[in-house]
Amino acid sequence: MQNAAERLEIIHNRIEKARLRFGAPPETVQLIAVSKTFDAEDIRPFLDAGQRRFGENRVQDAKQKWPDLRASYDGIELHLIGALQSNKAREAVALFDVIQTVDREKLAGVLAAEMARAERQLPVFVQVNIGNEPQKAGIAPDEAVAFVERCRETHGLEVVGLMCIPPDGLPPGPYFAHLATLARDAGVSQLSMGMSGDYEIAVQMGATQVRVGSALFGKRD
Repeated sequence: MQNAAERLEIIHNRIEKARLRFGAPPETVQLIAVSKTFDAEDIRPFLDAGQRRFGENRVQDAKQKWPDLRASYDGIELHLIGALQSNKAREAVALFDVIQTVDREKLAGVLAAEMARAERQLPVFVQVNIGNEPQKAGIAPDEAVAFVERCRETHGLEVVGLMCIPPDGLPPGPYFAHLATLARDAGVSQLSMGMSGDYEIAVQMGATQVRVGSALFGKRD
């Protein structure tokens, strides 16, 4: 069984190989270690190994473990990668450093108000339902560019990128390529796409962030 440092090294090496494989790669690819459902003691070995960017999908779960971890480790950057209810926006703004799941007008307005109240401007991603799947959150692809503009112009949000989860069971490459095209059209430079099973393909398609959980932490209960 590899330790945390060895697992991180494997993932970083695969990211770098994928980054250089085709065309003009992104200059850097950030690894978001998805620590959702894992407790603080599972996370500490990765912090000790130098990992500082982590993703959580629930405000309440993150609230229980990350304040103590922040007190012990400098430089943590915490990303919200799960659906955000509007009534949790205040807590999310206080706890997270990046919000990756802005997916509707109401949430954009509430987040803007909470950031102004807290005097804390967080970078955000717009989540795109790249496969137009009814069971998944995200703005429709054909509405994404206009929505990014509204988030910026109407709500004053700092939209830095787009995020997606491609459909299960289908080749992810075309969906990642579509998101990259939307990002160019929207004038954003960051692409959060790719998880444990497909992050190398995502990097080849231009991902600047990959969200890797089970390949680092193991299978979830």
